[in-house]
Amino acid sequence: MSDDEGELPVSDSFYRGLGGGRFVSTLNAQGAWNPEEQHMAPISGLMTQCLLECAPREGMQLSRISFDILGMIPGGEFEISTAVVRPGRTIELLEARMEAAGRTAIVARAWRLSVQDTEAVAALEDPRIPGPDAAGPHEGMTAWPGGFIRSLDVRVVPGHRPGRGQVWLRNPYAMVEGAVAPDVVRLVGMMDAANGIASRVAPGGDSWMFPNVDLQVHLYREPAGEWLGLDTRVTFGRDGVGLTSSVVHDLDGPFGRLEQILTVRKL
Repeated sequence: MSDDEGELPVSDSFYRGLGGGRFVSTLNAQGAWNPEEQHMAPISGLMTQCLLECAPREGMQLSRISFDILGMIPGGEFEISTAVVRPGRTIELLEARMEAAGRTAIVARAWRLSVQDTEAVAALEDPRIPGPDAAGPHEGMTAWPGGFIRSLDVRVVPGHRPGRGQVWLRNPYAMVEGAVAPDVVRLVGMMDAANGIASRVAPGGDSWMFPNVDLQVHLYREPAGEWLGLDTRVTFGRDGVGLTSSVVHDLDGPFGRLEQILTVRKL
């Protein structure tokens, strides 16, 4: 079945698997800046899934994933390939490439570290944020178009303002149709939305655009559940460069950080 306005399938997932590392995006993965492109959030979740499946080993955990966005991420069919770049007994570097329309659209590199017992020295400096039960509807996200944004249940913590905010996100969709993915895949698959949750300027119209050219995710523990909490700050510099920084949470508290470098320019 297809969307009446285009060729993207309608589904209860973000992607359909075609076999051999090939996938097709559904309407739920549609981007916000351009209806012909995918949103970076779900494709980063799918690439995380592929990295987890790359030469998997017991007792290893993804600790950092660095996504570089090399251009528009086309909707429709694409392929993801993975490789172990730097093998090791306790430290490994993995790579995933997303190719669509004859070019590489995203390159991701991930450090996979061995799990150690560090309970005796474990400590957190990132403060918790109020949970989704203490948050309300976030009307600010309605300014963003696209299927992915429509897929989100967004709750905003009181005190939200342009450039600074705390929100909770969840969505009802599987990453790949008919497949069950680890919680980290679902949660990474919403993280790129951080750049839109506390925008310094309103999107669209005769305003500004501020797309990110990367997504840097650092995980200091394995997250769980369906809710992603974002404690976000947005900075615009004076020379066309901005930065969105977030501490990421699940219902048990903070579990990592993400950064997005922005190109800020007039529409």
